[in-house]
Amino acid sequence: WDQLAPTAPALLVLLVIALLAARALPVLRLGDDSATALGARPQRSRILLILCAVLLVAVATSLTGPISFVAFLAGPIALRLVRRDAALPLASALLGAIIVLAGDAVGQHLFPITLPVGVITGAIGAPFLLWLLMRGRTRA
Repeated sequence: WDQLAPTAPALLVLLVIALLAARALPVLRLGDDSATALGARPQRSRILLILCAVLLVAVATSLTGPISFVAFLAGPIALRLVRRDAALPLASALLGAIIVLAGDAVGQHLFPITLPVGVITGAIGAPFLLWLLMRGRTRA
């Protein structure tokens, strides 16, 4: 918690920017031509959203260190659970948070020594990624 105080202002500003910029997402899903016709600026919105996402990930990584394989786990699992495009980003984010919290709890309490959450997510994520690759190869 002592590391959160120096980064809290950056997190607050970035979260506000992300929430404001996210209002353009439904229009951007229509395509660049339609979004432009509706008064949006697709290129500007896309750059702002990507920059904001990268900075939010940078702040989170500076606080926690690298946590591997969360995206490889959260996205495909959320896709199987939700099956609705509109809810997929929120479901992926929530599932990613659950994976990190569960990995942290397992790393702290299940073993005689404390393991970092990145070790737990990597131990689960690497076989899952291999399974996804093998499954995709058999479908192709």
